[in-house]
Amino acid sequence: MSDTPVNDLPFDGAISEFFAQEAPDHIRDAIEDGKKKDILSPSYPYERWMDKDDYEDQMASLQRELVKMLGDVKATGKRIVVVFEGRDAAGKGGTIKRFRENLNPRSARVVALSKPTDREAGEWYFQRYAKYLPTEGEVVLFDRSWYNRGVVEKVFGFCSDEQRTRFFHQLPEFEDMLVSEGIQLFKIWLNVGRAEQLRRFLARESDPLKQWKLSGIDVKGLSLWDDYSTAITETLQLSHTATAPWTVVRSDDKYRARLNAIRAVLSQIDYAGKDAKQLGEVDTKVCGGPEMILTGTEAE
Repeated sequence: MSDTPVNDLPFDGAISEFFAQEAPDHIRDAIEDGKKKDILSPSYPYERWMDKDDYEDQMASLQRELVKMLGDVKATGKRIVVVFEGRDAAGKGGTIKRFRENLNPRSARVVALSKPTDREAGEWYFQRYAKYLPTEGEVVLFDRSWYNRGVVEKVFGFCSDEQRTRFFHQLPEFEDMLVSEGIQLFKIWLNVGRAEQLRRFLARESDPLKQWKLSGIDVKGLSLWDDYSTAITETLQLSHTATAPWTVVRSDDKYRARLNAIRAVLSQIDYAGKDAKQLGEVDTKVCGGPEMILTGTEAE
């Protein structure tokens, strides 16, 4: 897919090599036949990305609502946590950027933790995440979270089955404690189809400005789609509770994903000056509960 010499590509062009030699035929065909804004997933409810002007108009309205929300959070002392999870290249970074770009960084911060240190690895699993929870008047956006144990650590063998079982045993009580403490907790799962994920990886591989986004985990994960699917389904089934439910957003169209992720959160927060007309309604064709996984891209 790229004209750049393999030696100049990250990981020696491993993503292009996977596309050419290992990708399923229907995934390769979808990428080769699809135009830039075509939706590659046959189960996605729209054929193309939404109109850019329409997206920008709606996003502008949502940005005003986000600013009002944060003003109310600061004035009332609310504490809000939004967890962003999803497959690699599902659009977490871009969605978080749109949440955060017009908010005061002193009151709205992003937490993206790297590999745990030796000390952190020996701590209670939830301990290092608890350190970053909000104080009064703060919004914290987790770019990946404690759910690493449910999916990535399982797929790559970074935790034992016993550790993962203990995680799921403790998880409901941990999240119940957050909510009973008064923290408003929102969990967003961004889900992308296999062809679209690979197309985004190929674009990153050939773009010098985006190559930094790629990691060895991304490369190794290309051939582990089914393992990821199993771990994701298990995780959502075991952690979708009345106290801390998941919102699943299908993100093959990044525009629709960003808009609906923001709406899904704002629609559940009471804040001064909230304007339902400016907020708009969540598109239930692409945004819902864990059933969006089972009826959508997991079968691809």
